[in-house]
Amino acid sequence: AESDAVKKVINFLRYEMNVTEIRFPDTSGLGIKPVSREGSARLMRKAIQYAIDYDRGSVTLVHKGNIMKYTEGAFRTWGYEVATNEFGAELIDGGPWRKIRNPTTDREIVIKDVIADNFLQQILLRPEDYDVIATLNLNGDYISDALAAQVGGMGIAPGANMADSVAVFEATHGTAPKYAGKDRVNPGSIILSAEMMLRYMGWTEAADLVLRGVGGAIAAKTVTYDLARARAGIGARGTRVDSARAVEADLERLMPGATLVTTSGFGDAVIEHMGSASGR
Repeated sequence: AESDAVKKVINFLRYEMNVTEIRFPDTSGLGIKPVSREGSARLMRKAIQYAIDYDRGSVTLVHKGNIMKYTEGAFRTWGYEVATNEFGAELIDGGPWRKIRNPTTDREIVIKDVIADNFLQQILLRPEDYDVIATLNLNGDYISDALAAQVGGMGIAPGANMADSVAVFEATHGTAPKYAGKDRVNPGSIILSAEMMLRYMGWTEAADLVLRGVGGAIAAKTVTYDLARARAGIGARGTRVDSARAVEADLERLMPGATLVTTSGFGDAVIEHMGSASGR
């Protein structure tokens, strides 16, 4: 704001593009939001192919096209075009929703869209209605953190950066330097990121073992402090101190029989449950 560069942009909009509705032009900051057909199509193509490969029931385009018609609205339009032109999607009751048949399993895959703010409500009220999500970067930041909170927090949410020929898998949380060397944080995010990497590489048996191990450890109520705190609600009450004793007390009350473990302790529990039928 108030820089020579932004003044040039504002003057261009006002005098070249005849944009008259710029409020407070002398103090406004401006940003350009490019959304391309190619990038949108590539994302939607990957989303639909993922739904086919992993036999998922729907792909949802999440956007704010009702407000940002030329960017996010175009993203929605281009997404539907990919579904129709490349995957043979058919309209459902006249559209705009579409459907395709999984060529491997013959299961129906619904291609739909939803406004971003409504979507954040729907994932709380009707999470079972959604499966694979295709969205833009900013919406994706909101959505991924909100969904992570519903399943235990960022400590257990895996992440991947996918391209056409390469992929990078990593935990979705930050480095959390204040916990460095304390053997305390939940390793679930990086472990499940590794599970995704193994599955991407085609090592499905190894990936299944990792998934079984993590699921078994949590089902056995062997949890790190963040899952214990999430269950107990510590942090929401400003008068409480986030101490090990407080976590253990509330954990026993809300998850009877649970065991609070360290980072390495959770890793040991995952390994133990890899071969356990209870982790299936």
